Amino acid sequence: MTMLDRRLALLGGLAGLSACAAQPTRFPGLAVNEIPPVLAPVRANKNRLFDITACLRPFRAAGPRLDTEMLGDTLVVHNYGHGGSGWSLSWGSGTVVLEKALARGDGNIAVIGCGALGLTTSVMALRMGCGVTLYAKDLLPQTRSVRATGSWTPDSRIALRDPAGPQFGDLWERMARISWKTFRSYLGVAGKPVEFADRYALSDTSFEANRALHEAQNTLGFASYGSRIADLTPGGHMMPPGAPPFPTKYVRRSENLQFNLASYGHTLLGEFYAMGGKMEIREFHAPSEFTQLKQKVVVNCTGYGARTLWKDESIVPVRGQIGWLVPQPEVTYGFNYRDVQVIPRSDGIVVQLLEGGDMRGYNDGNEAVDRAESEEAVGRIAELYSRFT
Repeated sequence: MTMLDRRLALLGGLAGLSACAAQPTRFPGLAVNEIPPVLAPVRANKNRLFDITACLRPFRAAGPRLDTEMLGDTLVVHNYGHGGSGWSLSWGSGTVVLEKALARGDGNIAVIGCGALGLTTSVMALRMGCGVTLYAKDLLPQTRSVRATGSWTPDSRIALRDPAGPQFGDLWERMARISWKTFRSYLGVAGKPVEFADRYALSDTSFEANRALHEAQNTLGFASYGSRIADLTPGGHMMPPGAPPFPTKYVRRSENLQFNLASYGHTLLGEFYAMGGKMEIREFHAPSEFTQLKQKVVVNCTGYGARTLWKDESIVPVRGQIGWLVPQPEVTYGFNYRDVQVIPRSDGIVVQLLEGGDMRGYNDGNEAVDRAESEEAVGRIAELYSRFT
């Protein structure tokens, strides 16, 4: 395929479309049913950045805290510290902690925190027939959870290999499988709160070399468990040379689950209120205040806030920043190129610089936005499209 052919295919020109539909032999080694669709370009211009957000992921080396403790006559079940996997593991994590919360037979539950873990745990408890009051300092749009990329990333900085130990892998797998099955029920729902999208990994160097570099950067030993659920997630595949509508030497295509968090959040809140959930705006300054609640079973889903509230120094901040380009409904694919991640969502196109791998942002508690960082990411995307000329 010539450079012009690639450009026409990517930009959605009629010539590119006919080349894909009528001349499958132009893609050597690629089955007809695997021919890439016509792809609209991302309008990568720093002037189209309409928002930049930064958040702190609550990372714990041993994995999320899911244990229990008694404060007087109040049972507290913890559910925080999921690193970059809060949304992805939320349903499975909620299952684990609710099993512990309901063990004493009291179905009147308080949930603290309205982020990914608090909201999903509340909905799950309501489905189990519990009475639920959700106490929150901030509603979902103001939480750190809503600043997430919205990708299915169940083992993204979830733990370190050695501190977590081999037993955590079993627990992680259970949570991941429960969550995946639950997300399945949100596919096809109005507003597309959860959907699949094609994702392309683009590189001028081999992916083996890239993996070696990322492993060398992983000096702390972040755990990876994805192989344990390989039977669940759709497998990716390398595109043969000349087939992809991209100018890079190596292209890998996959299908990834993603969450449109504006729509997904509205869907969850709608479920919460429809099933009788109650919400109260309240800020807690010390764990002892939990004992003042009328509920005697409390699920603590305070995320990074637990570092201060619970004085949990095991929580390490992992900074992440997202630049938001104006939504483009015609862009239905995401990609990674030169350490920049691009995810198309209905509420904006996510652009995130990932240089440095899992160590990027580690132990960085700064939530101030850096416009230069997001402009650099957008510039790299623009450079990709410039290669089509």
